[in-house]
Amino acid sequence: MKKFAAYILFTLLFQPFTILAQGTGEELLDWSASRKLTWADYKARPNPNSDAAASTTTYLSISYNISTNDFSYTIESKFSRTRSWGLHKTPYILSHEQGHFDIAEVFARKLNKKMSEYKFDRKTYQKELKRIYQDILDEKEEMQNEYDNETNHSIHKEKQAEWLKKIAKMLEEYKEYGDY
Repeated sequence: MKKFAAYILFTLLFQPFTILAQGTGEELLDWSASRKLTWADYKARPNPNSDAAASTTTYLSISYNISTNDFSYTIESKFSRTRSWGLHKTPYILSHEQGHFDIAEVFARKLNKKMSEYKFDRKTYQKELKRIYQDILDEKEEMQNEYDNETNHSIHKEKQAEWLKKIAKMLEEYKEYGDY
C-alpha cells in the first residue's frame, strides 16, 4: 500500500495559520526534472505489516502572503526521504515510485495554474483558497490511487508503461506552470 501525504501551509499577514508540512528533522527533496529518485533516497525502514514493495511519501504545500493590496504564494512539491522506504529495490519498482512523485509534481503545476487564474477577493479568499487546494488535493489522491489500481502497483507491466507515458505527457502539458 502506498502512503501519500499532502498538507497545506498558510501564511497570512498578521494572522498566521499553519498546518505543518512535515515532522521535525524530516529530510525532504524538491521535485526536479533533472534529478530522479534513487534507492539511496529511501531511508525509512520497510513496514513489516505491509505487502508493498515500496512506499513513497510526498508533500504538496502552498503558502500565502496577503498584504493590503497584494497576494502572493509559493508552492512546493517534495519527497520525504525519512518516510519513504523500499523493500524490493529494483529499477523497475523505482520507476513506479518515481511515477508517484511525478504525479505529485503534475498537481503542483495544476495548483499553480489555478492560483495564477485566481482573482483575489479579501472578503472570500480564505474559503476560496482552501477550496482550490482541496479540489487539487482530492484530484491528486484520486490519480495516485488510479495509478496503483490500474498498474496493480506496477505488476501489470503494459499498464505501467502506459501510465509512465501519460504522466510524462501531463508534466509536459503543464510545463509552463512548473516555475512556482
